[in-house]
Amino acid sequence: MRTRSRSLACALAAAAALLAAGCSSSPDTAPSAASDAAPGISTQATGTVSGTPDTVTVVLAVQTQAASANAALTDNADKANAVIDLLKGKGIAAEDIKTSNLNLHPQHGPDQQITGYQVTNAVTSTVHDISKAGPLIDAAAGAAGDAIRVRQTSFSISDDSDLRAQARAEAVTQAQDQAKQIAEAAGVELGGVRSIAEVAAQSGPPQPLGLADRAAAATPVEPGSQDVTVKVDVVYDVG
Repeated sequence: MRTRSRSLACALAAAAALLAAGCSSSPDTAPSAASDAAPGISTQATGTVSGTPDTVTVVLAVQTQAASANAALTDNADKANAVIDLLKGKGIAAEDIKTSNLNLHPQHGPDQQITGYQVTNAVTSTVHDISKAGPLIDAAAGAAGDAIRVRQTSFSISDDSDLRAQARAEAVTQAQDQAKQIAEAAGVELGGVRSIAEVAAQSGPPQPLGLADRAAAATPVEPGSQDVTVKVDVVYDVG
């Protein structure tokens, strides 16, 4: 596991100017809403910890075409059921298999007349052993033939609580270090924490996987690494 840190530091000069203005208001000047507020130091920081995913979610779709809607649906049902039976036979639990999309669309020729129908049935499965994902995709291709489509794969860490705790602690430490630097530059004493909030971090996009030009060997599925990121906003009092 490797740890990387990124932070958004406040501008020291701007903070010093704001602090000086807050600490040097004249008693002869009528207080405003801004001058009534006690001066403080605001910092933002990000802690990032990398871990190895242990779960992969695979979206397999079966796409069929026929001259009639009924024929397209019947053919699709046969192939989709074959894929679902295969998933269950490979040890994927029933609660980890769900139909995520089912579409029936007419197809049109150049004159806009209906020439046939296309059915797509997408099944999402959660695989808790990533080493099984590649062979599973290959087996699904064997069950549905050319009708199989791999719509999406996404990796995740089933329990990232320890990683998130590390990232959170790292973010808070960074925020404190930043506040100390700002206080020193402004010539004030750093006080206690006035407020602290965790900011929701955006997750990365899913990693796609296609079967185009697939070799005879098992389809490789490599999880790589995944970042767990925590952002915090901290406000400190000043002495």
